[in-house]
Amino acid sequence: MKIGIDIGATKIESVILKKNGDEIERSRIPCPKSYKNIIKDICKIVFGLDRKYKRKFEVGVCHPGSIDYKTGLVKNSVNAKYLNRKKINIDLTKALKRKIICENDANCFALSEAMDGAAKNYNVVFGIIIGSGTGGGVVINKKIIRGANYVSGEWGHLPLPIFGNLNDKKYVKNKISQMQIQKFTSGKGLENLYHKKITAREIFNKSNKSVFIKQFKIRLARALVNVIYTLDPDVFVFGGGLSNEISSFTEIKKMVAKNMELKNINTKFIKAKYGDASGVRGAARLNY
Repeated sequence: MKIGIDIGATKIESVILKKNGDEIERSRIPCPKSYKNIIKDICKIVFGLDRKYKRKFEVGVCHPGSIDYKTGLVKNSVNAKYLNRKKINIDLTKALKRKIICENDANCFALSEAMDGAAKNYNVVFGIIIGSGTGGGVVINKKIIRGANYVSGEWGHLPLPIFGNLNDKKYVKNKISQMQIQKFTSGKGLENLYHKKITAREIFNKSNKSVFIKQFKIRLARALVNVIYTLDPDVFVFGGGLSNEISSFTEIKKMVAKNMELKNINTKFIKAKYGDASGVRGAARLNY
């Protein structure tokens, strides 16, 4: 049995997971907004479970952002900025007096689904999270692929083509940040494009068949075309709150096919088995 911990923007979730995937118990608490208190709360959770089950558990932790394994520093944590430039892996190892494995939350999502979730029968798995932002993880033969810069799978940061004065460095820098795929395929991106103060879920509920939603799906499909031409995964497995608003992934697959030179695509498009619990389950899987 191993403990998985998921640090989110609003909650810290924990699970005790058996090797066969059975959950012994799962719980969550509100996430404090300071790094120091996050470390304290995780210690309370782990030491409490140690005492309850009279054993010293191995622990895996997932969180927003990625870890530079050369420096140990967290980077690109947009939804939990207090983690940036912190050595959470090292700090938790010292505080909990055991080796701790930390990993990006999207990678843990993909690992969970590849191990015993919806994508368990596939070798090359691309996990996609569509929520307030976008995230992704690549798992090949049940192993996370991080890449040389530890950003493998982060498809939402891919830039779209830039037009205009490419010699103007300031112009280009601004355009790169404005023209990332996630600006058009995430919940926040959808809300900004809609120009009305309602949530992405409300946009889908009010206008699921509108031209606006169709454009959103077309942009998502075109983004996935880039992933197929680059990685050509066996399966896309979708998670995140906004993905729940997509009624048919078959529709997205057809849109992807229309934007490719191939007559048929073999890549499967499926929904995550464990939903929001995939992250914490994947964290527990880091130790297996």
